[in-house]
Amino acid sequence: MTFFLILVIVAIVLGLIGAVAKGLLYLLVIGIVVFVGAQVYLVLHIRRSGRKRRTAR
Repeated sequence: MTFFLILVIVAIVLGLIGAVAKGLLYLLVIGIVVFVGAQVYLVLHIRRSGRKRRTAR
């Protein structure tokens, strides 16, 4: 979960810098890609942790 939060923070920072700084629109695009990647990571993490295996005793 920490990795997801770090990815979201990085995406926000890159997006803000890309939106504010002149000529750095590519940082905004990279921020959007990182944010989408964070969402995909979260979905995969939730799916994987939702499967609880029972062990035979």
